[in-house]
Amino acid sequence: MNDADCFLSIADLGERYASGDLTVGRVTTMHLERLARLEPVLNAFQIVDVEGAMAAAQASDARWQKGYPIGPLDGITVSIKDNVDVKGFPTRHGSKTSDPAPAAADSPVVARLREAGAIILGKTRLPEFGWKGLTDGPLQQGPTRNPWNPATSPGGSSGGAAAAVAAGIGTIAFGNDGGGSIRIPANLCGLYGIKPTFGRVPHHLQEGMFATLVAGGPITRNVADAIVTLEVMAKPDDRDWFALPKPQPGWLDNVQPKLKGLRIAYAPVLGEIGADAEVRAGVDAAIATLRSHGAEITEVGSIIGELKKSFENYWIGAFARRLRLIGEARWGELDPTFLDVARRGLTVTIDQLLEGEAARAALGRQFAAFHRDYDLLLTPTMPHVAPPVETIYHCQAYDRWRDSVPFTLPFNLTGQPAATLLCGLSQGGLPIGLQVVGPKYSERLILEASLAIEAALALPQPHPVLLASLAKMA
Repeated sequence: MNDADCFLSIADLGERYASGDLTVGRVTTMHLERLARLEPVLNAFQIVDVEGAMAAAQASDARWQKGYPIGPLDGITVSIKDNVDVKGFPTRHGSKTSDPAPAAADSPVVARLREAGAIILGKTRLPEFGWKGLTDGPLQQGPTRNPWNPATSPGGSSGGAAAAVAAGIGTIAFGNDGGGSIRIPANLCGLYGIKPTFGRVPHHLQEGMFATLVAGGPITRNVADAIVTLEVMAKPDDRDWFALPKPQPGWLDNVQPKLKGLRIAYAPVLGEIGADAEVRAGVDAAIATLRSHGAEITEVGSIIGELKKSFENYWIGAFARRLRLIGEARWGELDPTFLDVARRGLTVTIDQLLEGEAARAALGRQFAAFHRDYDLLLTPTMPHVAPPVETIYHCQAYDRWRDSVPFTLPFNLTGQPAATLLCGLSQGGLPIGLQVVGPKYSERLILEASLAIEAALALPQPHPVLLASLAKMA
């Protein structure tokens, strides 16, 4: 084996496990060695479980040697974002104020991955309570860095998850997304990430308004890996009373590339916010390539109005409850910027919160009407490429509504599925992402289109620019 084997797909690994060319133990060891080598630069992991990973790998190897693997994820390495429970380890949410006691049981998604034979390497970093689209905070020593260029951020809040997968540490990662927290880091790290329909992937111990915004899903290096992983993650768990009904058997079987015949809209501006010149040029070039492959794509206007006006109070008001639960005596331990935002939320009234709920319903109706005419919507995933790692979130220079979430947040508010994939590079060699959005429950259609887009754009994965950056870190 060599470092390139850390980037093998799920299908490639399965073939090599079955042939005896590779063992799960060797692959797991390679990923753990790579983690140890790159982690001093990346700062992506909150917890590394060497003992647990190697024990799971040994059990997986025994199944493969007998010719009875559980399924395609048997022996596949995965990391888990540290705001969901992994039995035996604390769930810190990126905060010093969180409970350091180990979780008593696995969260639903972790339970499903274990049942499928996946190898859990550890838990990845996130900003405090997942509040922002960058990954730094009081619990970690320094920020998490982007493998494409360590001077830039991998985004957030699933920043540790995306940085790990992009760096070849783990084949897949679990992230969750309440405003773009899968799609933003997947975009900035040149990966594929899908936020499924709200309720598709069960979770638990979520409460408050954000509980109805957050959807969990896979971060992967290609679309095929996401299909396999999402099917496992979406299996039911009765601990989540928001969960959708169990998917129909075979709901993701035999997913094939599909673009021709679809009614596709392209919105380079959304909520009155557009991408900067280099991102717009990269996405426009990708749209042109898709048209050359037979896709019928209609450019449309902004579709919706400004988000901040309708949802600023809704956002900061949800943080206020977190402050009250923590208690004022410990506020000094919080990220100062988070504390400032949450403090402003203390003045938000019940009427203002209900206005936000009404605005969500109106937004949902607006997009439901839009999808009567269009099967899919394409947008830039973000307005900019990865920002400098020292960027301060939600300040005049990097405003949440303008610079981070204008293209991603609408679909948390409506509960629609949306995915991002690499569509090009900036002149500075940083990833540019294309977002694919569908109506509720259209994950299969998004995955079909994503396969076709991936094939049409034909960008290498991992990309040579990324590999050159990683070689400098090793």
